[in-house]
Amino acid sequence: MQKEMTLMRYTLPLMLFITGCTANAGNDNKNTPAELPVVKLTQIDTVLYRDYVTDIQAVKNVEIRARVQGFLENIFADEGQTVKKGQLLFQINDQEYVTELAKAKANLSSAIAEAKGAELELGRTKILVDKNVITKSELDLAEAKLKAAQAKIDEAKASQTNAETKLSYTKVLSPFDGVIDRIPLKTGSLIDQGALLTTISDIHEVYAYFNVSENEYLQYEKAIKKDQHLQNNVIQLILSDGTKYGYDGKIETLDGQFDNNTGSIAFRARFSNPEKLLKHGASGKVRLTTEEDNVILIPQKSVFEIQDKNYVFLVDKNNTARMHSFVPKTRIDQCYIVQSGLKTGDLIVYEGVQNLRDGAHIKPRLTNTDSLIARR
Repeated sequence: MQKEMTLMRYTLPLMLFITGCTANAGNDNKNTPAELPVVKLTQIDTVLYRDYVTDIQAVKNVEIRARVQGFLENIFADEGQTVKKGQLLFQINDQEYVTELAKAKANLSSAIAEAKGAELELGRTKILVDKNVITKSELDLAEAKLKAAQAKIDEAKASQTNAETKLSYTKVLSPFDGVIDRIPLKTGSLIDQGALLTTISDIHEVYAYFNVSENEYLQYEKAIKKDQHLQNNVIQLILSDGTKYGYDGKIETLDGQFDNNTGSIAFRARFSNPEKLLKHGASGKVRLTTEEDNVILIPQKSVFEIQDKNYVFLVDKNNTARMHSFVPKTRIDQCYIVQSGLKTGDLIVYEGVQNLRDGAHIKPRLTNTDSLIARR
């Protein structure tokens, strides 16, 4: 029993000593500053790209509709076919309109004959009036009959012209060079006046419509005053697969007012399409290029938001990370352009800000800015 008490007397202090050493070691690890990458802010000249979703439309895109009623007798073009201006596309049965035209021609001939008779009658009446055989009122009546007959001629000519026009509508021609779209009706279909036969698109050039926010519009207007590239209104097109379109476009016009619902304004650019790669209704992005001089860019990884304000961790000379707010001018891809709140020479934490507390001591590891913010 005495031996056991003696062993416990020496063992207990040893255990307490080991436990104390372990606790002190844990405290030392907890107080060791975390090593975090930091960047030193500098001013640089950079090229910025702004991409906007665009709606691509053919320069000409019109619906081809029937202008008369009848049976669709023949279809002379196929879907997706390239056609020429004046080419015959559809034939509507014309028998009814041929008959109507023949009737109109007959009515015109009858009116001409009637007018000829009235003209002869007027001549005879004049002779009799000159001889005082009949009164002048008879002459007035003969002149009125001739005018009525001539009016019938005009009416008959109008009817003939109308019949000829309707007959011409049975042959549907292409209004311009273009590509045929879907043909919903088939040969033999009974179609009404106004029925959609197809759509034709002229895609040798296309329009690209895109919307720009009011702030970006103002920045663009200011930039074109000092950037020759923008003064020429040159713009690029990025296709839906991410590749760049082979021809640059040109901004032609923009809307006269902002959309009240979106706060944006619509631009329209024109692109040449000699290979007919672009189709009506295609999608993509247009890219505006601007140059910014002497700006401070900070990586998006360095920024966090609290109540709609943007913050970074600013590292002081004692390697203490402090929350610091700044105002961004704009956001471009993975970077922010600083408008105010930060200056050249400031040291900020590059990444790991999510797990960092205000006032924490860190071990900064300077990271090369050029590897983080490439010239855009």
